[in-house]
Amino acid sequence: MSDPKTLIDKIKALPPDHLPEVEEFVDLVAARAQNRAVVRAAAAASSPAFEKVWNNPDDDAYDEL
Repeated sequence: MSDPKTLIDKIKALPPDHLPEVEEFVDLVAARAQNRAVVRAAAAASSPAFEKVWNNPDDDAYDEL
């Protein structure tokens, strides 16, 4: 993992006209992380609702596939 100070120094060394592109990329990475967190939370929240459907004797044969 890179040191945050090193990254900040690299950003400071960029020409000012490149900063919007860097900011857009940082926003994209942050949004992607947030989307993944939402998907994980939704999956965890829905798991109890589907437990009866997923865990039943009729479907036990499929668990072995």
